[in-house]
Amino acid sequence: MVGVGAGLGLVMEGTSCGALLKELQQIWAEIGESEGEKNKVLLDIERECLEVYRRKVDDANRTRVQLHQSVAAKEAEVASLMATLGEHKLYMKKDKGILSLKEQLAAVVPVLENLKCKKEERIKQFSDIRSQIEKIRFELSEYDDQGDNESSLAEDQHDLSTRKLNSYQAQLRALQKDKSERLRKVLEYINEVHSLCGVLGIDFGTTVNEIHPSLHQNGVEQSRNISNSTLDGLASTVSKLKTERKSRIQKMRERMESLCQLWKLMDSPEEEKRQFSKVMGILILPEEGITSSGVLSQEIIDKVEAEVERLTKLKTSRLKDIVMKRRRELEEICENAHIEPDVSTAPEQTDALIDSGLMDPSALLANIESQILKAKEESLSRKEIMDRINKWIAACDEEAWLEEYNQDPKRYSAGRGAHINLKRAEKARILVTKIPSMVDNLINRTFAWENARSKPFLYDGFPCSFNRGA
Repeated sequence: MVGVGAGLGLVMEGTSCGALLKELQQIWAEIGESEGEKNKVLLDIERECLEVYRRKVDDANRTRVQLHQSVAAKEAEVASLMATLGEHKLYMKKDKGILSLKEQLAAVVPVLENLKCKKEERIKQFSDIRSQIEKIRFELSEYDDQGDNESSLAEDQHDLSTRKLNSYQAQLRALQKDKSERLRKVLEYINEVHSLCGVLGIDFGTTVNEIHPSLHQNGVEQSRNISNSTLDGLASTVSKLKTERKSRIQKMRERMESLCQLWKLMDSPEEEKRQFSKVMGILILPEEGITSSGVLSQEIIDKVEAEVERLTKLKTSRLKDIVMKRRRELEEICENAHIEPDVSTAPEQTDALIDSGLMDPSALLANIESQILKAKEESLSRKEIMDRINKWIAACDEEAWLEEYNQDPKRYSAGRGAHINLKRAEKARILVTKIPSMVDNLINRTFAWENARSKPFLYDGFPCSFNRGA
């Protein structure tokens, strides 16, 4: 027992416990406590101390285990995150013999927090890219398949590496390029449909809504459908509209040609023609050059057809007057050129033919038009000879006047106007001397004209006889 007390004394020496033990021994000495009782108390004290040490050791062991587990768990989480993010050089473990467990834990926690932040940021990046990819896929598809986005993101969380991110980015760029090209085609088709609808007078909104409602949306939040079916629908619509445009152009050209003929036939005033000036270009413009809004609308076509029908009905009642007017024009041309007009269209005959219904007035009018054209051509070919005939006739008239003047015994009197007659007589004598050369020239030119045309040169229906004083 003394050994126990001595041992306890050594343990407690130099400590506050040693001072207390010395104080206890002094008290025992005063009391006169037996050695047995002292040893028993000291053994109890020693046992209680051991129990306290054991509890502290156990607590320390538990703390060490928890630190080991925490460090291991966090290092495992770091390893998992590094594998998920594809980061292999971010966290390097230090020698555990150098660092305490708390130092190891303090070193791994910031790395873990950094990796967690990176993971959240990477998940957001993946989510954004996946959303864009799914949105574009939906725009390119015929149905909504965006419901698979969440499951795809869940799968992505096992691989958040930059390699996978780059793969998605490449996929997104390819889809964006495809979308841009499709959108360009869609816009080209829409513009072409809009232009064709404008020319044809067809409602643009109704036309594109039949293909897809999104094509007529103007708001920026509305994305146009650019799927294959939409592109095919637009291409088909453009083809149909072009076919319709071609058909209407052909129809309109036929109607406008008829209308122009009727205008010419009826001598329609400019006021009546002006209302159709917008569609006159159809007769000369190429198909692609016809772009005026509504110029090929059904309303315009109906208007032209109604005008053609109106003038056609009016033509029948006015054609007889027009025939007479053109016949008078023919007679005037023939009279000026001293040509005999064709008797087949003489007024008395044409009246009878029209009244009896034996001849179509249009055909009769066409015949007169042909005669007018021939008369103008012959008048032009005769102009030089006719000018010389007129000069020859004028010279012959002067010759006749000169003969009468020479027989007048009072021609030299100083009466009023005598000097004027003297000057005229001088000019007449000079002109008379030129008559033979005029006649020769006329005869030569007339023969040349007749030889060139193999027919006689007639003047008011009679062969020409160029004699002095004729």
